[in-house]
Amino acid sequence: MKAILTICRIELGRILSLKPAFAVLVIASIIYAAFYPQPYRTEALRNVPIAVVDLDGTDSSRELARRVDASADVAVSAVFPDEVSARQEVYSRNLYGLLIIPQYFERDLLHHRQSPVALYADASYFLVYQRISGGVTAVAKAMGAEVETARLIAAKVDPVLAAAAADPMPLTAVPLFNPQGGYATYILPAAFVLILQQTLLIGVGLLGTYRNDEIHGELAASAGPAAVVAGKLLAYLILEAFIVAFYLIALPYLYNIPRLGTPLSIFTFALPFVLAVGALGLILADLFRDPLTVQLVSAALGIPFLFLAGFSWPTEAIPPFLHALATLLPSTSAINGLVAVSQLGAPITDVRLPFLTLWTLATIYIAIAILLESRRRNTEVTS
Repeated sequence: MKAILTICRIELGRILSLKPAFAVLVIASIIYAAFYPQPYRTEALRNVPIAVVDLDGTDSSRELARRVDASADVAVSAVFPDEVSARQEVYSRNLYGLLIIPQYFERDLLHHRQSPVALYADASYFLVYQRISGGVTAVAKAMGAEVETARLIAAKVDPVLAAAAADPMPLTAVPLFNPQGGYATYILPAAFVLILQQTLLIGVGLLGTYRNDEIHGELAASAGPAAVVAGKLLAYLILEAFIVAFYLIALPYLYNIPRLGTPLSIFTFALPFVLAVGALGLILADLFRDPLTVQLVSAALGIPFLFLAGFSWPTEAIPPFLHALATLLPSTSAINGLVAVSQLGAPITDVRLPFLTLWTLATIYIAIAILLESRRRNTEVTS
């Protein structure tokens, strides 16, 4: 036990003294926390600019355009007399949608006939398209229900029955765990876990490529391979206790992300995650043994890790082989579990599958790290 604590103290000192490792494990964590969430702070798109072509020019058509402009999602930035000039603005990307109100719009409504409006929206950006189509559709449906209600009331139907007939099944949508329906609330909790993995993986890999004579020399006789690995992992756990608390407890408060989990449940789930990533970093260092190679390999794997994690690309759309491969990455199970625990307030029993998967990965990676440490010692002795 004394050897483990000694190695832990030495490794913590190396984290603070080796500039490459300190830059990745500490400085990079602060920089990511400060800058990565900034593009998502507005949560959802608002007031996406569109054009309106009013071919009717009546009170009803102007009322429709006014209501669309008053919605939170869409802003009518220009009104054109014809479709050709409006299209040019859309093609120039000055505007992102085009709403065409047909001629005889009001007349058709007064004669109880359908009067369809045309909406052209830029679908190259799915968030923009979603906002435009959703905003205009909601306004059109609401105005259509009002027109139908007024028609029924004019036909001597009871106003309550008329309102029910125009909209017999009103829908009340309640976004659970994401009250604002925003992208930041969805993406940031998962991205934080991936950042924790990448910084720890690269930092531990860099530490392992710099030989330390104090550990591999003076303590070699008294501390076996298991003690060396255990001491290093204990050092990483102490460091990550602060970083995990910063990312999964402090930052959600700072960025107003829903947080229903308790610190105890978060730390409980994060324990096997940190152990698995730390042991994987030791394996990475032993396989490549060069700081530059570790950095290049880790950087190259960053994007695949992002897509295999299952939050930027749906897990259901990932081929089974790649999905099985993704299970070997601690971030895959950690994202599913930590997001549920910290953001949704799920107890550990509800996420036992990813929790047990992380413990399995931690056990396997720690065993491999011990074997590699033992092999390295045998190689040094024979040489």
